[in-house]
Amino acid sequence: MTETESLLAEEILIVRHSGEIPEIAFHGSLYYLCEDPAGPQLTLTEKELDLLRRQVVARYREILLRDLSPENRDATIYRGLKRCIFNWERLGKFCGRQAMVIEDVRQEIAGALRCFLRQEADEVRAGLRRSCLNCTKEELDAFAREIGVLPEHLPEDIEKLCCPQIYSNSR
Repeated sequence: MTETESLLAEEILIVRHSGEIPEIAFHGSLYYLCEDPAGPQLTLTEKELDLLRRQVVARYREILLRDLSPENRDATIYRGLKRCIFNWERLGKFCGRQAMVIEDVRQEIAGALRCFLRQEADEVRAGLRRSCLNCTKEELDAFAREIGVLPEHLPEDIEKLCCPQIYSNSR
């Protein structure tokens, strides 16, 4: 393995296992690898850049699926559907800036959302739990549309599980 490959492999691991906003780790890695006076000052190929970009997508995918996993609803790692929506938006913006298409991830997240909502609605209806949805029906509808989940694929009484829309009289 060359020194460049070794340095890139380390940064790939850092981005892949970064925290809640992986594009920050991505940009930090780019700075270190290419611009930092104390760094190796590499010129990355498009293929090498793509390796780093894909780690951002992989990390976001992991975060999104974590928050769409019914098993995590009561765990400390669970951030809720509202955070999932924010993370989808962040991923979309990153991919737009990087000219990346993530249709496969979109389809996976859409499937996970449908399953998550179906189980949540079923368990709440059966009295097994209180709803964990921390977003409004409007936010959920917009997210569902964005990822290609049609309204007829949402549970019928989903609005009962969502947070109410709060209107402000501030001027």
